[in-house]
Amino acid sequence: MKIQILGTGCPKCKKLAELAERAAGELGINFEIEKVTGISEIIAFGVVSTPGLAVNGKVLAAGSLPSFEKVKELLASAQN
Repeated sequence: MKIQILGTGCPKCKKLAELAERAAGELGINFEIEKVTGISEIIAFGVVSTPGLAVNGKVLAAGSLPSFEKVKELLASAQN
């Protein structure tokens, strides 16, 4: 699974990366994290407000920092 963090590197983007990595680890998901930091690349995902979380190119959340539980829930459902 490719987990993509959409953001320019702000503190919320970094926190989302940490949450996603922790959640994927707890779920036992084989994953890689890709940080998408270019504004044009982020907009290509259809995201206009960061941070954003995508899995395999599909945006699951954007615009606010989700809780750890929500990140874990999103990754679990994306795995199925």
